Amino acid sequence: MGMMRRVVVVPYDVRWPAMFDVEAARVRDALGDCVVAVHHIGSTSVPGLHAKPLIDMLVEATSPVEVDARNGAMAALGYEAVGEFGLPGRRFFRKDDADGDRTHHVHAYTAGNDEVKRHLAFRDFLRAHPDWSTRYGELKQRLARQHPDDIEAYMDGKDAFIQDAEARALAWWGG
Repeated sequence: MGMMRRVVVVPYDVRWPAMFDVEAARVRDALGDCVVAVHHIGSTSVPGLHAKPLIDMLVEATSPVEVDARNGAMAALGYEAVGEFGLPGRRFFRKDDADGDRTHHVHAYTAGNDEVKRHLAFRDFLRAHPDWSTRYGELKQRLARQHPDDIEAYMDGKDAFIQDAEARALAWWGG
């Protein structure tokens, strides 16, 4: 189970892109030459979108095995390596601050993986469609109020919206 994490959704913070840039450079250094690209994904990557104050990074890498070989370097940056964590082909890392609040996630996939496309399409769709972004932000705020101590219920509540938006995003992105 781990410790109880409050579900906190905050207004967009204009500092998030710069926070991504700083951390992405550190992650790139730690993972070394297996990095093909590092992308800012998740809600903090969409201007104006309410979000949990957590920077999500998507690393396109040469291979999962190469990423695994760098777990020590990632640990030196404060990241816990948790392997696939339920998603085949992924390498997942999470980082907390001194208070135990989650601050960063790194999702690493082999470059070109379908999951890479899905994450980028979703981000770009929300960036290009403020009406969808606004609806998503309102949904997240409502769910955070309804389930302040239940991250699972919060995530489950977002699921239908995300699936709908992702399907539209992939069609839009591909077309």
